Amino acid sequence: MDTFEIAGKEFKSRLLVGTGKYASLEETNDAIRASGAEIITVAVRRIDIAQQKSIQDYLPTSEFTYLPNTAGCYSADEAVRTLRLAKAAGGGNLVKLEVIGDQTTLYPDMEETLKAAKILKEEGFDIMVYCTDDPIYAKKFEEIGCVAIMPLAAPIGSGLGIQNPLNIKIIVQNANVPVLVDAGVGTASDAAVAMELGCDGVLMNTAISDADDSVLMAQAMQKAVEAGRLAYLAGRMAKKEYAVASSPLQGVV
Repeated sequence: MDTFEIAGKEFKSRLLVGTGKYASLEETNDAIRASGAEIITVAVRRIDIAQQKSIQDYLPTSEFTYLPNTAGCYSADEAVRTLRLAKAAGGGNLVKLEVIGDQTTLYPDMEETLKAAKILKEEGFDIMVYCTDDPIYAKKFEEIGCVAIMPLAAPIGSGLGIQNPLNIKIIVQNANVPVLVDAGVGTASDAAVAMELGCDGVLMNTAISDADDSVLMAQAMQKAVEAGRLAYLAGRMAKKEYAVASSPLQGVV
């Protein structure tokens, strides 16, 4: 079984999904179950406490690993406070850290993210960190103890796919912890490319929730991640500038 490990826990599915932006909790449940995901993210600051039912009524913690995230936080202090509250409310140590630096692009603020990561690490959190596709910062996050590096493929919710595959590949080659593409995936081929680059997994939300048929797209994403992983393990053929005949010429009459 081709599994991978985050913070000492083994997972079979390399597709991680968010729980936001769906029309209903029923649709959320159907799409996430169709995806085969084992890890699901929840934006702590965007939970609707007025709802009579919660996401856990549909997707229980006995079946899924919940990953509290700091979506909507614009400073290290906000992010740290949010995850402390999540833990006090019953969440575990495994968290997704993101600190946004700009409201238009929603690009992460690397200095504030690094500041928050250092504080959270000292407090015992296992940090999966959302970051730019900068190999230098990616290594810094690993060196301070983050359990997974999550570089963006493109701006959050853009669906543009992987804009800088070279940087993603460099991050993967230099990392000793799991690397998961996060943000920017739009369709199944994007997910497959991420896995073909050697990423350990892919995290997405909008690509599934905003599809015309979210359940069908969730199924497509599951298969794309699996196909991309198999292609990476198989080792692709070398690229050549000129044609090479598929059939050998030896013995031609």
